[in-house]
Amino acid sequence: MNKLVLIASMISFAIGGCARNAEQASARADSAVRRYDTTQALASNGKVMVGGTQSSAILRSEDAGRTWARIAIQGASIIDVTSCPDGSFVALDFNHKVWQSDAQAQKWTAHDLEKPRNPVALTCDAHNAWWVVGSRSQVAHSTDAGVHWSVSDLGEDAQITAIHFFEQGRGLLLGEFGLVAETHDGGATWQKLPAIAGEFYPYAAVFANAEEGWISGLAGQMLRTVDGGHSWSAEVNTTQAPLYRLMLVNGVPHGVGASGVVAKREGAQWVAVTYPDAVPAFLGAGAQQNGQIVIGGPGGLLRSLGGQATVAPSEPVLPNGKQS
Repeated sequence: MNKLVLIASMISFAIGGCARNAEQASARADSAVRRYDTTQALASNGKVMVGGTQSSAILRSEDAGRTWARIAIQGASIIDVTSCPDGSFVALDFNHKVWQSDAQAQKWTAHDLEKPRNPVALTCDAHNAWWVVGSRSQVAHSTDAGVHWSVSDLGEDAQITAIHFFEQGRGLLLGEFGLVAETHDGGATWQKLPAIAGEFYPYAAVFANAEEGWISGLAGQMLRTVDGGHSWSAEVNTTQAPLYRLMLVNGVPHGVGASGVVAKREGAQWVAVTYPDAVPAFLGAGAQQNGQIVIGGPGGLLRSLGGQATVAPSEPVLPNGKQS
């Protein structure tokens, strides 16, 4: 689920409790990715890449996903992970926690979280503060690494699925039923923007800057904004696959999703990217490090595509989005 965790059963997380937690985990010597691992999230700080699994483990790579070390985190199911501006990592645990690590990602500490009750996604802002969003349009915020939390409520019975911060206190969040809200004061207050038509449900979002960005939705829908989320226009997705994670690779929007699809934006449309030995399994995780794409999914699927990915040849696409 993009930042919604696992695409096999789209959405349903729960978290509870608040405060400090002394639970810790350190890197082990074993490096195997287990066949029962489902990688649900990936993130990189430019030097280290982290993969969050649903099988009580964090996977760590120093070579853009070619080899991995395994870190046991007891009872955890990691549904989202991000790198903060200072290089540290935070990871959202289905089982009522947010896990924290420094830039080396070798030692992880858990902090309890009370709200939102059903968390979906997290991010860091420019000041390394943590933000968690999820059910009932609630936004949790911590400025002291999870010791204390404050919660904002947008007053909607809607699940927020994506949140992103820019410079100078600007931020944007998106949720079901086309919910969009912005902040200009670092999240102290949020103002609702016009809802996206068709009760759009966003799986993932990626932004080139505070004005231009893309979101993915049901049935392969792709939308673009050039005015900071105030309006959105549809783009053709020639793969027709829903994309569960979006990322920038050398400044170009990419996504991973259903049926093993890796896609990139080319012109004003999204096209398939080919890679060796593609597996038609859902890809619930994707990230890039130094231009190298790493994908993750079920059954121990965790691969670096390296520089081998290329745009697949495709038939011309008509204005209505159908192939000729």
